[in-house]
Amino acid sequence: MIDQPWQWALLAIAALGIGITKSGFAGVSMVHVLIFAHLFGARESTGLVLPLLIAGDLFAMWTYGKHAKWGFIRKMLPPALAGILLGAWMMTWLPESLYKPLIGVIILGLVGLQIIRIWKGEWLESVPHSAWFAWSMGILAGSTTMLANAAGPVFGLYLLAIGLPKMEFVGTAAWFFLLINVIKLPFSWGLGLIRVDTLWLNAILLPVVAIGLVLGKMLLKWVSQRIFDSIVLALTAAAALRMLLN
Repeated sequence: MIDQPWQWALLAIAALGIGITKSGFAGVSMVHVLIFAHLFGARESTGLVLPLLIAGDLFAMWTYGKHAKWGFIRKMLPPALAGILLGAWMMTWLPESLYKPLIGVIILGLVGLQIIRIWKGEWLESVPHSAWFAWSMGILAGSTTMLANAAGPVFGLYLLAIGLPKMEFVGTAAWFFLLINVIKLPFSWGLGLIRVDTLWLNAILLPVVAIGLVLGKMLLKWVSQRIFDSIVLALTAAAALRMLLN
């Protein structure tokens, strides 16, 4: 139950983070995962966050969607669907006592992928445009987005490996995440993770997400994304370690 000012402050930070992420700062994508998991539990938080993510995806699609490369989206959707089914199946039996450390491990792994994406992108230049690579990254993206709403670094790594320019990168990611997040809705509803009470909280936080979207567009003009993402990743890694060890 959210009844303390510090809890509402954390929720506001998380909602701002969702908006900033959808504006192009991919490194912020794991902050809201950690905050919502801390406040509501790792499993419960996935359904609560999902409608807010879709709202952000709609904005990103409207702003950048015309730059999308649909060939890569079509290639990644089938394995991502398989990953969503895998993640939904795991959520039916995985106990909360194991769910929290699992999410910590997933987030640490995604932090590592994001660091490679930001600082050592040249390591990915030799990755072939092959079916096995698309399927492995798609399944990983689908399962991590179902388990933790945290597939941003995985899909970002894939798009970086195939060498998309910045605007095509953002536009392709916007459409991909809008599609898979909408696909996840019936699974989250069926698992009891989206309910009337969670939708009311979404309605309260939605204006804060909108503020984050505007703030994110402004930050893109003022701040080096590499430095900003690196700071966020360091803080995220520390929080994930805390989740893993507690």
